[in-house]
Amino acid sequence: MTCGQRACASPALHYKVGEELVSVMATYPVAVEKENKTAADLAFGFDFSDLYRTERLVQLDTRFIDWLSETQSELAERLLAGRQVPNSLNRKSESELLLALAPHLEDFLAQLFGVQAEVLALAARHHELAPLYSCKRLFVQRRAMTKIKRDEAAAVDAPTVAAQLAEEFGEPFSELAFARHVTEWLKDEATHEKQLQLALRYAAWAALTPDGKAQHRDGVLFKAPAKLDPLHLVPLAEESLAGGVKAYRLHHLRRRDGFALTDAGTDLIGALDEANYCIWCHEQGRDSCSLGLKEKTGAFKKSPFGVTLAGCPLEERISEFHKLKTEGLPVAALAMIMVENPLCAATGHRICNDCMKSCIYQKQDPVNIPQAETRTLKDVLALPWGFEIYSLLTRWNPLHLRRPYPRPTSGRRALIVGMGPAGFTLAHHLMNDGHSVVGIDGLKIELLRAEIAGVDATGARVPFRPVRDVNELYERLDERSMAGFGGVAEYGITVRWDKNFLKIIRLLLERREQFALIGGVRFGGTVPLEEAFALGFDHVALAMGAGRPTVLDLPNGLARGVRTASDFLMALQLTGAAKTDSIANMQLRLPVVVIGGGLTAIDTATESLAYYAVQVEKFLHRYETLVAEQGEAAVRKSWSPEELIVAEEFIAHGRALRAERAAAKADGSRLITSTKLGSQS
Repeated sequence: MTCGQRACASPALHYKVGEELVSVMATYPVAVEKENKTAADLAFGFDFSDLYRTERLVQLDTRFIDWLSETQSELAERLLAGRQVPNSLNRKSESELLLALAPHLEDFLAQLFGVQAEVLALAARHHELAPLYSCKRLFVQRRAMTKIKRDEAAAVDAPTVAAQLAEEFGEPFSELAFARHVTEWLKDEATHEKQLQLALRYAAWAALTPDGKAQHRDGVLFKAPAKLDPLHLVPLAEESLAGGVKAYRLHHLRRRDGFALTDAGTDLIGALDEANYCIWCHEQGRDSCSLGLKEKTGAFKKSPFGVTLAGCPLEERISEFHKLKTEGLPVAALAMIMVENPLCAATGHRICNDCMKSCIYQKQDPVNIPQAETRTLKDVLALPWGFEIYSLLTRWNPLHLRRPYPRPTSGRRALIVGMGPAGFTLAHHLMNDGHSVVGIDGLKIELLRAEIAGVDATGARVPFRPVRDVNELYERLDERSMAGFGGVAEYGITVRWDKNFLKIIRLLLERREQFALIGGVRFGGTVPLEEAFALGFDHVALAMGAGRPTVLDLPNGLARGVRTASDFLMALQLTGAAKTDSIANMQLRLPVVVIGGGLTAIDTATESLAYYAVQVEKFLHRYETLVAEQGEAAVRKSWSPEELIVAEEFIAHGRALRAERAAAKADGSRLITSTKLGSQS
């Protein structure tokens, strides 16, 4: 049950809502509309509504085991034995069992949802790309980069050699064509000595020379892991400025214009590159990315910066999912991730990297595990009914030996205060343990469409339909409204991360009959602790963040024009100031000085530069609209001398940006930056 506008009406109404929730939450039946699929029923005698009923999930599990027994009776017996005494298996033995089960689970899910052809096509794409990674390891890195020196590589006439190779290939030159043909030639080197020599020279040029690296910067075949220097992790170019001041610039810059998603993450080629780079340490019992990198004493090692290398906090089966991914089993790989990390939509790329820090590769680039994890999820979500497959695996996952499906209803009710990452993750696990959950948050919770969330504007449960195409859930980040759900993930993370994942996570929870969500509730004010227990809650979980806001004890720290970085970021996100149609009064002038060098400071620097351009263009548009309606004199007459100075500055910069955009459109390359505008101020 969700309470939108009405949750903000009065404390008395909150109590009434709470009483209703406690009394009806466990009795509301879940309804799933049978539409959007010509035959809404699934295979094996199930339909979509069954996927949200615990008793039917138990029956689905039984059907899976029976289906498995038909062809793999011994494996089915091992699964049942493992569930009876899961702690009797050591981690390596459990991995062997799960890896044996995973391909069969993928086949079962494909048949259940009727997407066998699509899953096979995705698997075929994985296998089609396989030569890239074997050729990279066996030919590019072990031969070209070791047998040919840099000066020899620099002398290669790359365009001519590439043309000769394309002629040998019988198709246009590409990294995949190169890998496929070289792989075939290596099977009979004596016959293909001439072709292999051409390929060797080109590979050395592409991998060792600046021009070659630039040519293939977007590929994976000719790239090798870089050696790590803890004191120089980020390559910088040093410049000397007037007065003996040194300045440093990054070699790699990503253009930023507005508040659309700035980093979509890697594609399938990149994810498979990482998975193949992994050496699958679980087979030796040394998967430090999951369990931590340890000294001989058993204690965790520390990085050169003193960071404890404890590995993934969830002990996710990283090595195992990488192995499945390389074998062309994307659904099975996701199921493996979800054994320990069911809400993987909230982790992965741009969120966490403890696993990378503890990777077995400590002297060279580690495996980019978060990229591979998020790409694996995206690959499954992109399938027809991909969201429903992911959703089902959060409730039923046969690879989870200890809790393959939700436990029976316990009759206990928990109130979770705060719907950020801690709150929504706790809600998921409490429900799978059989408890009912009410989640509250101080922010106003915007309603999702009832037809997909199963909750209407009054908070009543209504039928919801399955989602065939996950794209209908996605919105552009610079256009979406803040939904209030997600806590720090919503207002504390910039547009480097795709916040559409928050909607996916919310739907995973909100569709369940054991869950209710209410916004606009301040715990301790609107709902005191005593009242919470009086309403019938057995437990109250506080998931409201780690501490109080930081107020720096600085002279003039609260002076006009000075604000804390965290306050700036939160205001920017919560007010929607960057949206064209927003009337939020959030004024920023350049230059901006950011004191500090942590993550919050970096985000403040990037977001302030992005926001300034949006701000001045919006100001100019509104100014010109008012002038057209009222005349320039009428618009300006109410401005104070100081306001006039600021307005003229914004108008000038807005016009400069407009002119630059016109020039960029004409030649397709040039775009002014906020830093240039700041230097003009």
